Amino acid sequence: MKKPAKKSALAGETALLARIAKALERLAPASTDAAVPSSGDAFVWEPLLGGLVAVPHVAAIDLVLLKAIESQRDTLIANTQRFAGGLPANNALLWGARGMGKSSLVKAVHAQINAKAKGAAKLVLVEVHREDISTLPQLLRILRASKRRFLLYCDDLSFDKDDTSYKSLKAALEGGIEGRPGNVLFYATSNRRHLMPRDIMDNERGTAINPGEAVEEKVSLSDRFGLWLGFHNCGQDEYLAMVTGYAGHYGLKIKAEDLRAKALEWSITRGNRSGRVAWQFIQALAGELGKKI
Repeated sequence: MKKPAKKSALAGETALLARIAKALERLAPASTDAAVPSSGDAFVWEPLLGGLVAVPHVAAIDLVLLKAIESQRDTLIANTQRFAGGLPANNALLWGARGMGKSSLVKAVHAQINAKAKGAAKLVLVEVHREDISTLPQLLRILRASKRRFLLYCDDLSFDKDDTSYKSLKAALEGGIEGRPGNVLFYATSNRRHLMPRDIMDNERGTAINPGEAVEEKVSLSDRFGLWLGFHNCGQDEYLAMVTGYAGHYGLKIKAEDLRAKALEWSITRGNRSGRVAWQFIQALAGELGKKI
């Protein structure tokens, strides 16, 4: 009668060990020998899940719908086209006001470039989460061996006072003996021009023996981006142009004067005018009109 109990205990221990092994595999970093998938043009870097995870559909909007940022759009397209064509290009920092299309522009430019490319010639977009910045050297070793070209993208990038992961990003952008691979470009968006809070910069300047050197190391990170694109709050006319563009693109049937009045009321209740607010209004309006977008 005891033998079945022993077998049951052994089976339970085996199952437990199997679960532990799977957990350790998930925690293990991706192998530097991991190959880049031969198909797909968008991935998320997930070092704890084994490497590059494919994204079947990128949430990108049509480039023509991005209003009030025409200068930034043209500059980023030109830079990205040069990189996609194998020419020198700069890492880019898109900084400034919330909701003005920084991340939307990166995804829209990627889609625009790839619309005319085929197969392996397509530019690969790889999203790197803020918390995985410290693993960038590992990712670059994997991408370096590939013949494809990669656009690394980090949204809402910033660093707090005691955060040291910015050192990995500095090395990945321009430092280190290996240097940045020629087939990799890095785009980041941030609300902060120097990627760190202003109050921290002022505090370190005020308490340091040499104020100039106190923040130089952290501020120098933004200098590693050869291209800076500033995004600023839009005015009423620009906001209404965004709303009108969205409404026309999605075929929302509403009188122009009613659209204007509703859009202005929406922005007042939000206390802000931006591309994000315009898009949120269009979603609400489409739902009200029973229109899918």
